[in-house]
Amino acid sequence: MVSVQRLVLLMALIAAASMAAAQSEHDPGKPGDGQLVYPNLNLSQTVPPRTQTVSLKGSVDPVAEVRQERSWEYGPFINWGTGVGNRSDYKFLWGGFELGKVLTPVKHAGIFSGQFELAGNIMPLWQAYTPAPHSEEVTCLPASGPPTMCLYPFGGGTFHGVSLTPVILRWNFATSSHRIQPWFQAAGGLIYTTHKFPPNYLSCPEPKCTPPIDGGTSVWNFSPQGGGGIHYFIRPKRSIDLGVNGVHISSASLGDRNPGVNASVQIQVGYTFWR
Repeated sequence: MVSVQRLVLLMALIAAASMAAAQSEHDPGKPGDGQLVYPNLNLSQTVPPRTQTVSLKGSVDPVAEVRQERSWEYGPFINWGTGVGNRSDYKFLWGGFELGKVLTPVKHAGIFSGQFELAGNIMPLWQAYTPAPHSEEVTCLPASGPPTMCLYPFGGGTFHGVSLTPVILRWNFATSSHRIQPWFQAAGGLIYTTHKFPPNYLSCPEPKCTPPIDGGTSVWNFSPQGGGGIHYFIRPKRSIDLGVNGVHISSASLGDRNPGVNASVQIQVGYTFWR
C-alpha cells in the first residue's frame, strides 16, 4: 500500500513539473527573471514589407521624372567652335547660362514622340579668334591706265562681345532610357562685339581711294542656328549635357559689307539642374 502511495506521489510531482515547464514557454516573464524584454515593440502595429519602404520616385528613372513633371532646367555651359569653308581659320569660345521650361505633355508621333520646350540663353563670354591683321591684294583703279593689283590692309585678330539667344525651340524625344534624354532644336540669337565683325578690308573713303572702299561690317550680328544633343542624368534632377550646333553669323546688311560667317560648328558642354 505504501508503495502505491509513493508511486502516485511521484506521478503527481512529474505532472506538476511538466505543467510549470509548459507555462514558462508561453509566459514572457518579468524583467530580471532571465527573459528578453522589448519595451518599445508594439506587436499591434503592422510592419510594412521591405519593398514598400523604398521610394522609387526620382531614383530609378530620372528621365521619366522630369518628363512627367514638365520641369524647369537651368545651368551653365561652354561652347567651342570652328568655322567651315572659307572661314575654317576662325575659332570660337563662348560661355554662358541657359534657362528652359518643358511646356507640353508627351505628343505621340511614332519615333518622333516627345515634348516641346522653350528656352533661352545669355553668353557674357563671346570670343572669336581670326587671322591677325594683314594685307591682301585688291584691284586698284589708278587715275590713268588699266586696273592693277595692290595690297590693302585687312583687319583681324581676337574679337570680344556678348550674345543673347532669347528663343530656343527644343524638342525632347520620348525615350525608354533611364539616363539619356535626346533632343534637337532651332534657335535665333543676337551678337554684339566691341569691334566690327567679321574682319574685312578697312574702309577708305574718297578722295583718298577712287573708287572708295567701304569694307566696314557691323558690331551687331544675328545668329540663326540649329542642332541636337543629349542630357545624360548622373543622378535625379542633375544632368551633364552635350550638344552640337551649326551656327550662321550675319549682320543682315547692317554694315557697309555683310560677308558673314556662313557656317560654324559649335560643340557645347553644360551642366543642368532640374526642378
